[in-house]
Formats: sequence, C-alpha cells, structure tokens
Amino acid sequence: MMLIEEVTVPDAALPVAEFKAHLRLGTGFGEDSLQDGVLKGFLRAAIAAIEARTGKILISREFTWSLTGWRDRSGQILPVAPVTAITGVTLIDELEVETEMPADQFRLEQDSQRPRIRPAGSLLPMVRTGGGVRIGLTAGYASEWGRLPADLGQAVLLLAAHYYEYRNETALSDGCMPFGVSSLIQRYRSMRIGIGAGI
Repeated sequence: MMLIEEVTVPDAALPVAEFKAHLRLGTGFGEDSLQDGVLKGFLRAAIAAIEARTGKILISREFTWSLTGWRDRSGQILPVAPVTAITGVTLIDELEVETEMPADQFRLEQDSQRPRIRPAGSLLPMVRTGGGVRIGLTAGYASEWGRLPADLGQAVLLLAAHYYEYRNETALSDGCMPFGVSSLIQRYRSMRIGIGAGI
C-alpha cells in the first residue's frame, strides 16, 4: 500500500501572519517578510507531524492510494480522514492494463475516523492476483486555514513554535511532541484495537 500526496499545502493556506503573532515577532519593519520562507517550513513540518500522528488531513488536497487488493470487498477502509470525495478508482491487472471503475459502482461512506469506499452492489470488484487498485481521493477538514477546527489550528501553531524555538537543538528524542500539542490532538487520534486494526 502506498499513499501519495498529489498536491502540497499551498502557501496561501499557511497562517504565516498568525504564526508571526504567536511568536510575537516584530512588525512594521522593512524586512518583515525576511523570515517568511523559514516560518512556512516550520508550519509545513508541524502540519505534517500532526497529520501523521492523527491520520487526519488538515488542509484539503488530493491523494492517490495504491493497494494490491481489498482487505474487505464489502467496504475498504481508507487510510486518512476526513475524506470528502473519491475522485476515481482504477483496477490494474497483472499485465498493468488499467480499467477505470464507473463512478456509479462505488460510493463514499463518510466517517470522521474510518471512512470507507463501498460498492454500489454487494461487493467491490475482484482484484486479480499480481494486479492492484488505485484510488484517487480528496481529504481534509478545510480548504483554508480559518475553517480548521480551532484546536487543530492551535496545535499546529504550538508545534511550529516549538520547532522554531528549538531549531538548533539536536538532543530531543525521536517523536518528541510537547504535552500541550498532544492534549489538543488526542481526540482526533484513531483507536486501533486488535492485530491489523484500521486499514
């Protein structure tokens, strides 16, 4: 299985002004935008870390998910949430011949934790041995920063500020995340019960 981000978070969606205010950086100087590139980098890193920790996509964008077969032909759990649209499903045979699945043969079952692709009938089509399936999807809470849930937006600013403050620190342990950030994103994390739960 492989999830590919087809479009990165656009610069216009990054809250650079809010981040500057959060850091209490001075304004009104001729070089106000001098650090913008660096600040955008920390914001992107914070967004990526929170998305990885929660399995939730913050800013809406396009993804492609490739897999070798359905885990459950009555409904396949998608790897991220919230999914707002399935843009296409392509079946690939063992000779790499691709066949587009008609849009009326599947539907999106929206869910805040475990969205699924469901068949219009009883089962999703069989994936041939040595072949695979490619699913195009749109996922994300909002297309612009101001429409994100407030706690997720605050978590991004806190984590980006943490990265900014400790940008020269090399002794932090792997996966280090400030407690305040962990608390804010806790309710968005998926519960996984049992072996292989989830996808």
